[in-house]
Amino acid sequence: MWRAGLALRASAAVAMLAAVAGAPPSVHAQAQSPPPGTAAAPGGLATFQLAAESAPTERLLDGTVEAVNQATVSAQTAGRVAEINFDVNDRVPAGAVILRIRSTEQAAGLAQAQAAMNEAKAREAEAQTRYQRINDMYQRRVVAKATLDEVSAARDAAVARLVAARAGLESAREGVSYTEIRAPYAGVVTQRHVQVGEAVAPGTPLMSGASLDALRVEVDVPQSVITQARAVRKAAVYVDGRRIEATGVTLFPSAEPQSSTFRARIELPKDVEGLAPGMFVKVGLVLGEDDRLLVPRSAVVERSEMRAVYVVAPDGGVALRQVRLGHVRGDRVEILAGVVAGERVALDPAAAGLKARRPAKPHD
Repeated sequence: MWRAGLALRASAAVAMLAAVAGAPPSVHAQAQSPPPGTAAAPGGLATFQLAAESAPTERLLDGTVEAVNQATVSAQTAGRVAEINFDVNDRVPAGAVILRIRSTEQAAGLAQAQAAMNEAKAREAEAQTRYQRINDMYQRRVVAKATLDEVSAARDAAVARLVAARAGLESAREGVSYTEIRAPYAGVVTQRHVQVGEAVAPGTPLMSGASLDALRVEVDVPQSVITQARAVRKAAVYVDGRRIEATGVTLFPSAEPQSSTFRARIELPKDVEGLAPGMFVKVGLVLGEDDRLLVPRSAVVERSEMRAVYVVAPDGGVALRQVRLGHVRGDRVEILAGVVAGERVALDPAAAGLKARRPAKPHD
């Protein structure tokens, strides 16, 4: 009984040691496949040999996410708001009617224009027929040239009135179409400016929206690095531990007089998740390339504010060493200090931690 209890206490102590000392509270996600330089160290630990690699040199700047397509639709005719079909945060398909204005006056104008059009058609047809009759009579020398000139002018005037009536009808139809406010593109409603029953005039803001399919980041670039930025024209956006490569970089030609900074637009890939207009993000503006030490993120141990890796010596010894991290690059992270090229780090911090805590075997 006493031996069984001792054995249980020993097992519990080993499990606690593995949980507290061996397995760190937070370890980065595992890489998808073993990186180059992976090998097994003495004792069976999988390790990664550090080597200098060419990586971009970046200047971190604060940027603001904005939608490429964002607009506020305004009234183009006068009237009262009769119907609002969408509200803030609603998704709107392209071409959908988002708001209607009462169209009684516009409909009456359309009916009047249609009647004027019908009258102009009838008078133009009558003038054409009369001209043909008088022209035939003139060819037979029955009427004078003055009579032919008179009906010719009347015909031309009727044609002109028909053209004017057609233009008036198109204008009236356009006025009716102004009472139905349609979405210029698919997006999300960000703000509603009017209520049902409110009177509006041409130019009154009605509703604001933005498309979340295409986003970009606006950032101010210091004058000291603008020449390098123009030469490279590459950047990346960092958000939630991800590095999103920019699809394009647009640098404005002139600086802001107050800050002496140049505005830049960082174009993002389509349908990026986790971003919304108005968010603040970090922008890595690429200024060139330099040799860096990159280690798989799975090898990094996080304990409170400390970042460390387990370094494996050639004889198999394991030691926890604090490091200073740089940018995250996909499934790897840059190490700025704490290790040197040629050293090996353990890819499995939990197993390395257990091995580091084990007492060395006594020599014979």
